[in-house]
Amino acid sequence: MSTLQEYRQLQQTVRDLTERMNSLSNDSRLKQEIEFEEKLRQLMGQYSKSLKDVVAILDPDNKLNASGKAAKGAGSVKRARKVKQYKNPNTGEVIETKGGNHKELKAWKEKYGADKVESWVTILG
Repeated sequence: MSTLQEYRQLQQTVRDLTERMNSLSNDSRLKQEIEFEEKLRQLMGQYSKSLKDVVAILDPDNKLNASGKAAKGAGSVKRARKVKQYKNPNTGEVIETKGGNHKELKAWKEKYGADKVESWVTILG
């Protein structure tokens, strides 16, 4: 495939994706899901609960994830990272992450200093 053909194909793909994004952004179901997720995350932060805590409350027997565990098998020895929750005392915002590669967390560390931000952490699991 020539470079020009590849360029035109990419242009078409960009146009198609832009159209798809525009149609999704006008979808009321998407807006409802986004609103639900935002409210759920605020509520989780308010009560200092992680996603695992919520799943454990709603699905104590873990029926939803039973098939995923069987597929992993016994050869899996990789240890899962612990979820860390950072609560900014200045704004009340809460960030939950398993690693340090979080855009907003990096911004906080630049603004307030890494040591200060690390003092806001709570390890959830």
